[in-house]
Amino acid sequence: MTDALERAHAVLRGAPLIDGHNDLPYALRQRGHDADEPDIARARPELMTDIPRLRQGRVGGQFWSVYVPSSLAGDAAVTATLEQIDAVHRMVARYPDVFALARTADEVERAFAGGRIASLIGMEGGHSIGGSLGVLRMMYALGARYMTLTHNDNTPWADSATDAPEHGGLTAFGEEVVAEMNRLGMLVDCSHVSAATMADALRVGTAPVIFSHSSCRAVCDHPRDVPDEILARLPANGGVAMVTFVPAFVSQEYADWVQARDRDGAPGYEERHPPPEVTVAQVADHVDHVRDVAGPAHIGVGGDYDGVGRQPRGLADVSCYPALFAELARRGYTDAELAAIAGGNVLRALRGAERAAARS
Repeated sequence: MTDALERAHAVLRGAPLIDGHNDLPYALRQRGHDADEPDIARARPELMTDIPRLRQGRVGGQFWSVYVPSSLAGDAAVTATLEQIDAVHRMVARYPDVFALARTADEVERAFAGGRIASLIGMEGGHSIGGSLGVLRMMYALGARYMTLTHNDNTPWADSATDAPEHGGLTAFGEEVVAEMNRLGMLVDCSHVSAATMADALRVGTAPVIFSHSSCRAVCDHPRDVPDEILARLPANGGVAMVTFVPAFVSQEYADWVQARDRDGAPGYEERHPPPEVTVAQVADHVDHVRDVAGPAHIGVGGDYDGVGRQPRGLADVSCYPALFAELARRGYTDAELAAIAGGNVLRALRGAERAAARS
């Protein structure tokens, strides 16, 4: 191994790497698997995630996304989300020597110290609560520790980044949702939401926010990425931008290629026009940008593994995190900064949410 890669492995042995977003539960659901059926203890080449590769990637904690499509609403969305939460609980129960369910920052650290992967739950989209604060409270009771306020479509109370604006950000009920999340100690996740919703969540919230899987709009002009005016507000808030690896959110050239492919619409476009390569270095450029705008205390990682069809070269699956940290080491990040980016920053944000709940 190179010196930089050796440094990366050494840092990740001593500090938990906590990824903000992995869609394995939904990838298994799409394949028709019951949570007790799939064997992720062996290599699963059709997936980006399995236990051997989690260990190779030195993953110490994972927010498992309990995503359900935003085409679902009301009771159907609530039921499907409960089934996804159940799937995470049963996955953890099936592999108790590998995973430990974690609801607090202290539980994450205890799991890591015991050699297990701390398993946290993140709801991806406010449609998951069916417009009910009571459902939100019960999701928290079942272990959900963040909720992304929208997915790709607006909710009745918040605007999405990838839908036509309806509300100008959060509605009055949306502000109630954020306040209740703060009261509970559930992190407000501003990935997927419009810039106006981001600004409103920062304005009304009393706890750190996270972006569980978003990169920087100044580097790649995609609506799923975070504008500089929002990044600049993270130091005062204590929040964390967890840089994602999704090619269309990382590379402007790739984002432009996706737009051209979608405009063309003809079969075989990818064969006629192969997608541009996206690299580890380009992901690191987004880390650099968050550092430059918000500071190293406000950076995390959110790979979005098993939520997209392809990932950058060198970051193909969950075994590859050390490659990114080696790149950051080569760019001059200190070991303390690498440890903070790996997981220390998001643990601080989670503790901030816990403190806000204790005050309420």
